[in-house]
Amino acid sequence: MNVASAGNIAHGVEVVVIDAGHGGKFPGAHYGGVYEKDLTLKVALKLGKLVEEGMPGVKVVYTRTADRTLGADLAADLQARADIANKAGGDLFISIHANAAPRATGVRGVETLIMGESSKEQRYNENALFENNREDLIDMSDERTAAIVRAYIQNLQFTYGEYSMAFARCIQNSYLKAGRHSRGIKPQLLRVLYATDMPGVLTEIGFMSNQQELAYMKSDRGQNEIARSLYQAIRNYSAYVLGTRMAEEEQAAAAKPAAEQPAEKSAGKAAEKSVEKPAAKSAEKTAAAQPAEGKTATAAPVRTPEKPAVQPLRYTIQVMASASSVPLASAQFRAYRGKVKEYAAEGRFPYKYGVGEYGTREAAQRKLAEVRKVFPGAFVVACRGTQIVK
Repeated sequence: MNVASAGNIAHGVEVVVIDAGHGGKFPGAHYGGVYEKDLTLKVALKLGKLVEEGMPGVKVVYTRTADRTLGADLAADLQARADIANKAGGDLFISIHANAAPRATGVRGVETLIMGESSKEQRYNENALFENNREDLIDMSDERTAAIVRAYIQNLQFTYGEYSMAFARCIQNSYLKAGRHSRGIKPQLLRVLYATDMPGVLTEIGFMSNQQELAYMKSDRGQNEIARSLYQAIRNYSAYVLGTRMAEEEQAAAAKPAAEQPAEKSAGKAAEKSVEKPAAKSAEKTAAAQPAEGKTATAAPVRTPEKPAVQPLRYTIQVMASASSVPLASAQFRAYRGKVKEYAAEGRFPYKYGVGEYGTREAAQRKLAEVRKVFPGAFVVACRGTQIVK
């Protein structure tokens, strides 16, 4: 009996970044002598241990493993978390938080947030989240900032957006199976998700302002159950990504010309055809193929179709997405006019425009800060040739 080694187990994700929300001088919500920063860290560490033990070969990266601050102010702290995730080349980002509703202590349940803007926020941005989470939001009161963020969301929707939503669904379904009350999936303008270049979510594991939920979250049993729900969600999401990747590879293989099919298949088909031919016809064809008397037979050259080379996976910094082609010399590209490359992708905005191409995600990340001075909504995407790939 052959048993595959642990390192050979295939996963759809290779690097999972776990972010314990708050920490240090940014404690988050505080109820009944319990701080949000402590709850999130305990759940994060339990979750990481489950992934390491249950998904061999998957690397776990923590934004913090102790009660500490990552930046001088909140904006720097949130950016530092994203920087850790980006530097690690994360395939998935999960930020763990606890909710609070000071004026409605009966409110309960779990919810998962993805990067986006709801219609409510477009009208009343200042009331988008409960008071203790207000500082985590991007301020959309400035028109220039709002325009930049909305352009980013538009680009995000056709790269990491669908994967973030898939992961959010996995989390909420996992919560439901554990008997938690689901408050659903909501788009929010979260700074930490804006700065991470990978599929990501922020999940609220319960309401600290609700006495029953606070007791559950601070108990060892509750923390273990929450961590187990999140772990199962990561497993389900990983299987989803792996299945999607395999389906795409099968479709690509099926679309190859017959000449590119394996030789043994071609040989088998040829043998089948030769068996089906009547003897009389074979004889006639053999006679017809003989050269006329006195003439020398010249073998016709056999042309072997050239197999197209597979383009290497590279990374570019996407600065724009459009429903129609934009001239590369357009003034819309500002300082990068004439320096961008057009890529193709699926969706309502099939024309993508990127600055530079790099062999690794880390190399692209190093250039990202410079590009964001011109295009603040820019982010890193993978590409092959002139195609954006997910």
